[in-house]
Amino acid sequence: MTEGKNGITYADAGVDIDAGNALVERIKPAAKRTRRSGVMAGLGGFGALFDLKAAGFVDPVLVAATDGVGTKLRIAIDTGNVDTIGIDLVAMCVNDLVCQGAEPLFFLDYFATGKLETETAARIIEGIAEGCVQSGCALIGGETAEMPGMYHDGDFDLAGFSVGAMERGQDLPSGVVAGDVLLGLASDGVHSNGYSLVRKLVDLSGLSWEADCPWGEGTLGAALLTPTRLYVTQALKAVRAGGVHALAHITGGGLTENLPRVLPEGMGATIDLDAWDLPGTFQWLAGQGGIAPAEMLKTFNCGVGMILSVDAAQADALSAVLQGEGETVYRLGHVTESAEMVYTGQLM
Repeated sequence: MTEGKNGITYADAGVDIDAGNALVERIKPAAKRTRRSGVMAGLGGFGALFDLKAAGFVDPVLVAATDGVGTKLRIAIDTGNVDTIGIDLVAMCVNDLVCQGAEPLFFLDYFATGKLETETAARIIEGIAEGCVQSGCALIGGETAEMPGMYHDGDFDLAGFSVGAMERGQDLPSGVVAGDVLLGLASDGVHSNGYSLVRKLVDLSGLSWEADCPWGEGTLGAALLTPTRLYVTQALKAVRAGGVHALAHITGGGLTENLPRVLPEGMGATIDLDAWDLPGTFQWLAGQGGIAPAEMLKTFNCGVGMILSVDAAQADALSAVLQGEGETVYRLGHVTESAEMVYTGQLM
């Protein structure tokens, strides 16, 4: 090969291939923790292989989901607390998959930054691996993109992609009828939606991320970085117990927009707002902006991160199953034949 005239390298342009290789080696143990039945080949190849038959499926239907973490990333970047943001990324994908009745099988991530800092990147991806471990999902591949000039110093972006499967004919929602009982599962905080408004409200409050949390222990930034709750193993256990007709992951659009997505056309629901106490996180956010209950309900999860529509005769038994899996369960209301969402009681 003929030598060039100036000897400039890719690293001189801001892309360090050696750092990328070092990162792959660093995260291999984290990825290995997530290995499950069906994984044939993971990190290092041009693609990852997964064997559905080895995973125990006979006549599977695949379900795919992709998502990000939104502007919650800004808080992680500004505080340097990046260890759990990967759990959020996994949760936003796999909690959606389980709403279709699917078992999450594998996960791939996309991590992009202006300059690759191996330690920071490793902490983020180790968080992704932890989310995969908790949801029984294998981290089998991904992409690390170092793109100088595209991101400010220290900034990064994350996206996730997950594939799940269920046996043919077992997809959800299915069988939802008027009278179904709505069971709500408690959230762990704001999760990963509404953070543009959260950040605006924090700015209005005049508090820094390092300030004491107004409604709990630790700092405000740490409290708002509490990771999205993973509902996968708990929800699947309820589904397999029988009587679950639908699940709704309460993400962007809050309770108002997400529950109707799993109800048959022409049906609605009655929700008793007195069925649970609005967590301190949301009380504080509402107070900072003088936010009306209707706006809270269509922006945030307000303390309910997942809703199940279940056979009324099996509601108590399914509540017991979910509680046995560590969930706090609220009996929120029921499905109705009227195509509207009706709220009773008081949110605040």
